[in-house]
Amino acid sequence: MLSRVAENLYWMARYIERAEDTARLLSVNSHLMLDLPRHLPLGWAPLIEMTGTLDAFNERHSSFDERSVVHFLCADAQNGSSILSALASARENLRTTRDVVPREIWEEVNQLYLSVADHAENGVSPRRRDAFLKNVIRGCQTLTGLIEGTLSHGPARTFIQLGRHLERADMTTRIVDVRSASLLPQNPEELLPFENLQWMSVLKSLTAYQMYRQEVRLRVRGPDVLRYLLQDPNLPRSIACSLETLGQELQLLPRQDRVAATVSLVRADVVDADIQALAHSPSKLHAFVDELQIGFAAIHDTLRATYFVNSDNVPKVTQRQSQGHLGDHDND
Repeated sequence: MLSRVAENLYWMARYIERAEDTARLLSVNSHLMLDLPRHLPLGWAPLIEMTGTLDAFNERHSSFDERSVVHFLCADAQNGSSILSALASARENLRTTRDVVPREIWEEVNQLYLSVADHAENGVSPRRRDAFLKNVIRGCQTLTGLIEGTLSHGPARTFIQLGRHLERADMTTRIVDVRSASLLPQNPEELLPFENLQWMSVLKSLTAYQMYRQEVRLRVRGPDVLRYLLQDPNLPRSIACSLETLGQELQLLPRQDRVAATVSLVRADVVDADIQALAHSPSKLHAFVDELQIGFAAIHDTLRATYFVNSDNVPKVTQRQSQGHLGDHDND
């Protein structure tokens, strides 16, 4: 497989996962705001923190009101992490490589983008928001199903899997970090009656609430949620499971030793983490998430150096900006 084709498929999968995760965040936050008293200082700003777009948002908006945040994350073409921009980028990456995947996958990506663009042009009003977000989530899930059910097990599928699970792990760390620390009110007594709702929102952001209840069989508590989302080997959106899948997929590729070793190191950090210490110290949790994201950047850089650019290039691992996504793909 050509390096450029592999890179485009990798980025296509990442952008699809980004669009789906952003839609999930908006949907869950909308419902959470209805469940909590208005005087609790939760608001919409944490969603901007999670998606790593704080600087870009502040350049164009003066306040974190509902309308501005929803438009910025759904329909702002200048925001590279908005649902509209992510799907546009996914469509462009697949357009140039669509001869290596079944036609149905291209048609679904194209249809989903056109549907979202149409909604964006007409405005994502509060009344239409829920239907819009459900359409995005179901469209992305349909794409995942098409890839699983129609694409042969080969290099194309492998690079799609790598992109999907690296982006998924990255977003999970952001949700865990912001929802469990920055989102919580400063006064613990103010939060206490609504603590379960908060932790339930963390799980629902990752569609993990029902699976958590089946697995843990206890009331929703912070340490248990953190352990489940970080270390559970069977939850598809846990960080440990995503990294395990990355490692398995890499075994199907040549010259994978260096990338696989990097994945193993990051996964070991997750599996060996002291959850009790992290759960009782927001500063330790934030520092731990920063270390994980440095690890994700190392995985990305090593993947890029091994498969997407001249193999003689040495990957340079740098920490992302604290609010930035794990890179974007330049299609030019």
